[in-house]
Amino acid sequence: MEPTNRTQITVAATVQAPIEKVWQYFNEPAHITQWAQASEDWHAPHAENDLRPGGTFKTTMAAKDGSFSFDFGGIYSDVEEHKLIAYTLGDGRKVKVTFSPEGSGVKVTEVFDAEDTHPVEMQQGGWQAILDSFKKHTENN
Repeated sequence: MEPTNRTQITVAATVQAPIEKVWQYFNEPAHITQWAQASEDWHAPHAENDLRPGGTFKTTMAAKDGSFSFDFGGIYSDVEEHKLIAYTLGDGRKVKVTFSPEGSGVKVTEVFDAEDTHPVEMQQGGWQAILDSFKKHTENN
C-alpha cells in the first residue's frame, strides 16, 4: 500500500467575478485552453472535461515551440457545484479545489499532494502561476 504521508501544497487566488462565471471559466474546455499555462511560452492546445464524480478530465499542456508536451488529467471523486472539486491525478495524487465567497469575488484554493520529482517550491510556483493565469483570464474576459 502506498504511503499517504505526502507533503500537501496549497495555492490560492481571489478572482473578482461572480461564482457562476468563476465556475464556468474553471471548468469549460473552451476556457481551460485559454488559461492553463504557467508561462507565456506554454499553452493548452486541448482540453476535455466530464465534471461529475467518476468523470474524467484531460488538458494537454505544451511548449509553444513544440519541444515538449504532456497531458494533465485525472478522475473526479467529488463535485459540489460552485463549492468543491476533488480529483485523483493519474499518478494517484489527490487534489481538492474549493470555491468560497470573499468580498465581491471568489477565493479559489487548491490543495494538492506534492510529487517526488521536483522541489516543493517549484511545484507550488507552477500551480500558483497557472491559478494566477486563470484569475487574469476570468477577470479580463
